[in-house]
Amino acid sequence: MAYDLIVIGTGPGGYVCAIRAAQLGLKTAVVEKRATHGGTCLNVGCIPSKAMLHASEAFAEAADGFGVMGVKVKPELDLKTMLKFKDDGVAGNVQGVEFLLKKNKVDAFHGTGKILGEGKVEVTSDDGKKETLETKNIVIATGSEVAKIPGVDIDEEVIVSSTGALELPKVPKKLVVIGGGYIGLELGSVWRRLGSEVTVVEMLDRITPGLDGEVGKQFMKILKKQGMEFKLSTKVVSIEKTAKGAKVTVEPAEGGKQETIDCDVVLVSIGRIPNTEGLGGEDVGIATDKRGRIKIDDHYRTDLPGAYAIGDVIKGPMLAHKAEDEGVAVAEIIAGQAGHVNYDVIPSVVYTEPEVAAVGKTEEQLKDEGIEYTVGKFPFMANGRAKVNRTTDGFVKVLADKETDRVLGVHILGPDAGNMIAEAAVLMEFGGSAEDLARTCHPHPTLSEAIKEAAMAADGRAIHM
Repeated sequence: MAYDLIVIGTGPGGYVCAIRAAQLGLKTAVVEKRATHGGTCLNVGCIPSKAMLHASEAFAEAADGFGVMGVKVKPELDLKTMLKFKDDGVAGNVQGVEFLLKKNKVDAFHGTGKILGEGKVEVTSDDGKKETLETKNIVIATGSEVAKIPGVDIDEEVIVSSTGALELPKVPKKLVVIGGGYIGLELGSVWRRLGSEVTVVEMLDRITPGLDGEVGKQFMKILKKQGMEFKLSTKVVSIEKTAKGAKVTVEPAEGGKQETIDCDVVLVSIGRIPNTEGLGGEDVGIATDKRGRIKIDDHYRTDLPGAYAIGDVIKGPMLAHKAEDEGVAVAEIIAGQAGHVNYDVIPSVVYTEPEVAAVGKTEEQLKDEGIEYTVGKFPFMANGRAKVNRTTDGFVKVLADKETDRVLGVHILGPDAGNMIAEAAVLMEFGGSAEDLARTCHPHPTLSEAIKEAAMAADGRAIHM
């Protein structure tokens, strides 16, 4: 049976691409090596981690926050039930993707996909049976996998990746997180709230290097206040398993005296790398760059005619929503339409408590590019809703072009930042100015008023500060 399109991988980019292609009338199939659809994001990434973040935040609020509001409880942690809550959430989401694929008449093949050449995809099932599918177009959406430290064996019990960190059978007394990026901080904060002593080891002199510098510094102060410890400008020399857990040997990034940290569990979270192993791309002329990312042109085409790539396997931020937009764009391109993604307006979020969200340029980027800009900031301490909610940590920062007032970047450190950043993204997608944002009526009392006030502050006229 020949298809118009076969998508390899059903993570957020792949399944969205397949559904959009089917909507456009293309006979579409997907190939997925997991038993369930949804990729890393739904199975062992975004969705389960958010479930654990939500549950652990509720536990911490019940323990430390309810009493102030006159609600007297003494919470008891049932980790087994919390993990089941997480698993139930995952099951509901992956089943939802399966339903959507069937609803849109997308054929699904479970097994490992390999590109044999132009228009040919081989699927090898778990029992070793091989089947060759024919298609006019192929989209590679195989996502990414955990980056590993050379010589360190991740057993997902004592030395764990983000996958194992979502399955720990008991709360570790001491947890060492290698890497100060989004994933490590999110999972580290989960176990900190549940009772772990958490130490974050980061090679650079700051955490979350992609964030605006001012935001990153304030963010780390808040995490320290919550009990997390940080060793910056520090590199890992070795990780050894012991009878009681693990021993992490570290030293200053530029060399110096070594230090040993004993712990129960080590979370290795130093980033992710494109997942192209076994895909066969190198055998059919699909080129990659030095970081293993598939090379594409402006229309997502690889060097193999009829083969495209999206998501974590190509350049750009490894974000589910970026992959989704690329999936829609490439489906529309294949169908003869003008698919497009605006890479200047892709939000990013750290789902800690408080959250951190950003879209557009940081101050450091604007300075490097020689762009003159104005800054408007507003603290949540001055926001009425944040005060009564007891969520006053953080602030909103709006960066606007000094000459045109067009908003170039918005950064939020504070409650519900991940939802509120969408307002800024919509404004920026339409080329809006800080004045536009400042003159848009926001409901009171809401957290979103802090965005309006920050926009007003860009012109020196914030009301409540």
